[in-house]
Amino acid sequence: MARPAIKITIIDRLGKHPCHRGHKVGDTFDFDSERGKLCPMACHVAFPYIDILRYGGKIPHQEDGCATFCCPDVDTINVFKIEKIDR
Repeated sequence: MARPAIKITIIDRLGKHPCHRGHKVGDTFDFDSERGKLCPMACHVAFPYIDILRYGGKIPHQEDGCATFCCPDVDTINVFKIEKIDR
């Protein structure tokens, strides 16, 4: 059985400054094939959520198969949505 795909989308920006990596609301990344394009700080925060979703867990207070998180850059605060996509 193939493991689920993971799609990461930037859904909002709460900070006052643009992302130093150039990410914008609406950008989408396939975790398996495009993780090198994703900001390393955001990827570091995303990984535990991805691991939980990919292997059958659920994030409290989140819809099934999804998680939202913020990047750790306080000046930018991009908000990301992770979606598990069953193949």
